[in-house]
Amino acid sequence: MMAITSVVSRFEIVPLVNVPCSDSTNESSTEGPLSRRPVVLIVDDEQIIADTRVAIFANWGFTAIAAYDSAEALSTARVIPPDLVISDVTLAGMNGVELAIEIQKNVPDCKVMLISGQAISADLFSHAREAGHNFTMLIKPVHPSEMMARLSELNFRQQFSN
Repeated sequence: MMAITSVVSRFEIVPLVNVPCSDSTNESSTEGPLSRRPVVLIVDDEQIIADTRVAIFANWGFTAIAAYDSAEALSTARVIPPDLVISDVTLAGMNGVELAIEIQKNVPDCKVMLISGQAISADLFSHAREAGHNFTMLIKPVHPSEMMARLSELNFRQQFSN
């Protein structure tokens, strides 16, 4: 007989209906025929976190795809080049910094947002910056409004506006 355990989250739970939706992300008939939704690749080995972020970004009007490890993320990025990668730093095998560097080799214009709750990640992030990689780093827990604010700082949404 299998024991049922409950999962306790350290993060604030924000119902999807309470996540603000920008008017500029809503589909409308005024969009031109060449407009497209930006592709966001969400990478986290905690499936519920990845899936939740996918739901949030889809609600914001992005095409969001989840990957649950670095190998899956690399495979996905080769088939569907992302405009933005949001990855946990701590992943099995290749860490999020290494993953971001690898993806940017194939998709140089891809923006990267790394998320971590561990102090060791700061060292990885610093080494990447010294090597010329400009990644945005967020510290856990990350509220959806903070991610949206960082997207604005990256001028990410403006790239896809007419």
